[in-house]
Amino acid sequence: MIDRLTDSRGFDSFDLRYMGLILVILGIGVLSIHSVTHDQQGGIAPYYVKQLVWIGLGAVAFIVMWAWDYHSIARLAYPAYGLVLLLLLFVLFEGRASKGAQRWIALGPFSLQPSEFAKLVLILVLAHYYSKAPRAGWLQRVIVPGLLMLPGLVLILKQPDLGSGLSFVAVYAAMLLMVGVRSQALGVILLFSVMLFPFVWEGVWGSLHDYQRQRIMAFVDPDYDPGGKGYHALQSKIAIGSGELTGKGLFGGTQSQLKFLPEGHTDFVFAVYSEEWGFLGVLLLLGLFVALIWSALDIAAKAKDQLGALLAVGIVAMLCFCVVINIGMTAGMFPIVGIPLPLVSYGGSATIMMMASLGLLLNVKRRRLSLFY
Repeated sequence: MIDRLTDSRGFDSFDLRYMGLILVILGIGVLSIHSVTHDQQGGIAPYYVKQLVWIGLGAVAFIVMWAWDYHSIARLAYPAYGLVLLLLLFVLFEGRASKGAQRWIALGPFSLQPSEFAKLVLILVLAHYYSKAPRAGWLQRVIVPGLLMLPGLVLILKQPDLGSGLSFVAVYAAMLLMVGVRSQALGVILLFSVMLFPFVWEGVWGSLHDYQRQRIMAFVDPDYDPGGKGYHALQSKIAIGSGELTGKGLFGGTQSQLKFLPEGHTDFVFAVYSEEWGFLGVLLLLGLFVALIWSALDIAAKAKDQLGALLAVGIVAMLCFCVVINIGMTAGMFPIVGIPLPLVSYGGSATIMMMASLGLLLNVKRRRLSLFY
C-alpha cells in the first residue's frame, strides 16, 4: 500500500490507453496531411515530414510536462505569462504577416506562434491564482482573474487571432464555473453581458479586418461571395458531403487532391479526412476525441488537490473548444475563425503546445497517489 502511495513514476493501463489515443489521433493527422500535400513541397521538407518533427518535439514537451511536478510548474506561471506577453507584443511590431494576420515570429525556416503557447500559460496562471485566492468574493473570483486574462486577450485580438482569443474566453469561463459562481452572481454577469453586448460588438466589429468581416457575412448568408470569402466554407461542405458513408479512400478525394479546398492540411484537415474516409471514418475520429476527453475528465474528477483539478479542467475546456469549433467551422455551423484541429492539423506551435498540455494532464493523474508534492 505504501509503495502505491509513494511511487508515482510508472505507467499503468490507463496511461497506456491515454497515450495510445493520442498516438492514433496523431497518426490520422499525419496521414491526412500526407494525402493532401504529397505533391507539394513544404520548403525544406514535405509537410508530413515536418509534422513528424513537430510531433517529436511535442513528445519531448509531453515527457517534460509529465515528469515535472505540476506544483513546481504552476509556480512559474506568472513569469511565463510575462514572457508570453512580451512575445505577443513583439509579434505586433516585428512578427511575420500572412494572409491578413500577423501572428508569427520567424526563426530561420521555421515560425513560432506565441498565441498558441499563451493558451497553456493562461491555464497555468488562472489555476495558480484560483488555488491560492480566497474562495468568496466577487472581486477575487471574477474581476481579478478577468484582469489577468485581459492583456493577453487584447494582444491576441490585435494580431488579429479571433480563434485564440475565443479560446482564452472559453478557458476563463470553464475556470470560473469550476471554482463556483453563485446564481445571483451568474445572473448579474449574464445581465451585464446582454446590456454591454451592442457596445462590445461594435468595438469588436470595428477592430476586425475586412477578410474577417466578410467571413462572418459569408456564414450568415451562404450565398454571399461564394467565389471569394465564402469559397473556403463552401468547398469544405462539399468535401465533407462527398465522402458519403465510407469515403473515397486515401488520395482519392477530389476536392482536396484537385486543390479546390484551400488550407487542406491546416484548418480544413477535417474536411480532407471526411472526404477520404466518409461518415464511418468521422465516427471513428470523433470517438477517439470523446475517449480522450472522457479520460481527461476522469483525471480532473480524481485530482488530489484543487490546483490539479483546475489545470485539468482548463486543458479539457481548451481541447473541447478547439475540437468543437474546428469541426463546426468546417461543417458550416460556425464562422471561419482559424482554429486548428488538435493533434490533426499541421502546425508546429499548436502541436507542441497541445502535447505539452496533455503531458501536464497526465502529470496531474500521476501525482494523485503520491503522499508528497
